[in-house]
Amino acid sequence: MSIFRRLFKVGEAQAHSAIDKIEDPVKMSEQAIRDLKGDLNKALESLAEVKALSIRTRRDMKNYQQQSSDYEKKAMLLLQRAEQGQLDPNEADRLATEALSRKEQSDRQLTQTQTEVQKYDNMTANLEAKVNDLKSQISTWENEIKTLKARAKVSTATKKLNKQLAGIDSSSTVAMLERMKAKVEEEESLAESYGEIAAAPKSLDDEIDKAIGSGGGSDKLKELKARMGISEPKQLGE
Repeated sequence: MSIFRRLFKVGEAQAHSAIDKIEDPVKMSEQAIRDLKGDLNKALESLAEVKALSIRTRRDMKNYQQQSSDYEKKAMLLLQRAEQGQLDPNEADRLATEALSRKEQSDRQLTQTQTEVQKYDNMTANLEAKVNDLKSQISTWENEIKTLKARAKVSTATKKLNKQLAGIDSSSTVAMLERMKAKVEEEESLAESYGEIAAAPKSLDDEIDKAIGSGGGSDKLKELKARMGISEPKQLGE
């Protein structure tokens, strides 16, 4: 049966290279399996027809067997009646000869039907084997397609992820981080600068208040000034 060679519809020598060129191998494989299922249905129809012929021929064979046996019994009964004086011997011989002729005809038909039955039995066995093999192959291919679909999804997702990772430039990423670091440091310096500006005196009153609050400096500063001969400035009100 040529249907076993129609799965991927490519030559065995160029199978791999041809499959690489197929736009969608999964869809092509699914279509091939649908075609095989159609062939399987046709094979099942043929198998049913052959079995029907075998059944009908077996029935005919039994009928011919019965007819042969009946004609032989009739011929014997005719001869018995002639021997018993119940029937004219010549008439009995004629009818018995005719019965035996019909028996021979039934025997020939019986032999022919026996040959046909054997032929149909062989055809049935051959078709059943091929149908079962085709069913097994279809089941195997369907399972393989399910696996291939799952693998295709994983490989597609992996390829997409790898493609994204491959598009990332490490040097540009480092440069971007350095720019971010510089920007943060710049903002920190600017914040510190604004803090110093905020802490500086803003008016004459601020300077007066600051001077009053200084208390003339620390004790160590006074001691140092005394050793150097520098007099302390008089405080207001003194």
